[in-house]
Amino acid sequence: MKKESSFSFHARRKSFRFAAAGIKTFFGAEHNAWLHLAGTVIVIILAIVLPVSAAEAAVLAVAVGIVWTAELFNTVIEKIMDFISTAQHPQIKYIKDLSAAAVLLSALAAAAAGLIIFIPKLFI
Repeated sequence: MKKESSFSFHARRKSFRFAAAGIKTFFGAEHNAWLHLAGTVIVIILAIVLPVSAAEAAVLAVAVGIVWTAELFNTVIEKIMDFISTAQHPQIKYIKDLSAAAVLLSALAAAAAGLIIFIPKLFI
């Protein structure tokens, strides 16, 4: 039976360093990360210029977070599939296409939330 380890601030710091390294690698290797960053900056600027309520800010934060999370998971799935095989394979293509579709759907939902929140503020 595995011994349970106790809480350690040192271990938590290490886990944050690993996460930071992952983010650095993500931005260094994935061009879509920069597109998502540009979109995130635009959302933040619009939220400041066109003041949003706390509830609207929460919706925007969740929408942006979901897109980032979907893109990160998509990247992980693509890297795993490439690790398994670099050869063209219909099942790997299917998996990669589904993963990319998840990013697209999350981005469309986030865009819809942004439009619902920002359009009335722009034209009223």
